[in-house]
Amino acid sequence: MLFEKLVHRIGLRRTHLQLASMGSVGLCIVFWMRAASFDQDERGNAERRALFVGLWAPTLWGISQSLDDAPAGRPRPDGPHAA
Repeated sequence: MLFEKLVHRIGLRRTHLQLASMGSVGLCIVFWMRAASFDQDERGNAERRALFVGLWAPTLWGISQSLDDAPAGRPRPDGPHAA
């Protein structure tokens, strides 16, 4: 709950994190395709960079699922205080 309030105070919303997650997938694909243009010595490093960026997507998406677009501190409609 504290993390959600902090992220909300910063100004990040669920949509922002979901877009960043999708963007990281695109960036991963670009890095991976670009790795083919490097020589064999540098290709491994470029592919590792692509995999590293690819791991951002599930992390950012998971964080976005913990957020709600409603202001921090308000109960969620599907939460324990739902009517």
